Amino acid sequence: MPLTADDVDRFEASRPRLEAIAYRLLGSAAEAEDAVQETFLRWQAADIDLIEVHEAWLTKVLTNLCLNQLTSARARRETYVGRWLPEPLLAGDPMLGPADTAEQRESVSYAVLTLMERLSPNERAVYVLREAFDYPHREIAEILDLTEAASQQIFHRAKKHVADGRARTEIDAAAARRIVEEFLAAATSGRTEPLVRLLTEDAISVGDGGGKIPARTKAFEGAVAVAKFLRGLFKPTEAKRAMVGGPPEVYAWIANGDPAVVAVVDGRVVAIMCLEVTAEGITAFRNQVNPDKLERATAQWALADHGEPLFYGL
Repeated sequence: MPLTADDVDRFEASRPRLEAIAYRLLGSAAEAEDAVQETFLRWQAADIDLIEVHEAWLTKVLTNLCLNQLTSARARRETYVGRWLPEPLLAGDPMLGPADTAEQRESVSYAVLTLMERLSPNERAVYVLREAFDYPHREIAEILDLTEAASQQIFHRAKKHVADGRARTEIDAAAARRIVEEFLAAATSGRTEPLVRLLTEDAISVGDGGGKIPARTKAFEGAVAVAKFLRGLFKPTEAKRAMVGGPPEVYAWIANGDPAVVAVVDGRVVAIMCLEVTAEGITAFRNQVNPDKLERATAQWALADHGEPLFYGL
């Protein structure tokens, strides 16, 4: 039977939640959109009159599509050129989903999205549904065809895996801007000492160029190594400008709830560097420069009131 207007409206009302779930599960806005569209096609083909709880049905279909995608994504990432990092989303993007609780904000942070790559598909699904969307284990069990006890065990295991790798500090917008301003002042000083003072001893820096923009495959590790790399990264050169299409405007922003450096050339976002901050200092820099993973950020940037850049350079 063709969908009625009410059926379409019901799906569209669920779309923001479905997109937010899919993004957390896949770490890719583009893949999340595809999964939600495929869910709509399944909805279109279903006998909707026989579906008792529409939201539960849509969540189950979407989650299982994402689980299949995660399984195939693991194989694809084995051949990915360089380091794979999630697609960052700028503050205000509706795909970031709910941010009312610390758990919801944490679940979409760039650091946690990266850490969730350690989890099995089932662990990731249980973690996201429980931590970010507060689904009871009874419903998660029905969605994933598990027992309720198994869902609880998987959640505790997943939460431990994620917690073992982080000690993130929540930061408001004003503090995030101050952190980025201080970092950029140190990074453009031409000296390593101001940077080292901002970093934790075990700080790391990783980048994702997807084989399209040069990015080191192996992470820089340790405050001194990271500081030397960042000092060079923020030193202006003609080669860097040519690589990104001109001199970038550099802004302090927020991406996935974390302080971020956003570089923009002619309205096009060419880099987003997310800073992971703990009480001890900046512990990680994750730099996304793969242009395929910056298309949505560019569209969101066009809608933002971003004011004046902190500086022009690179």
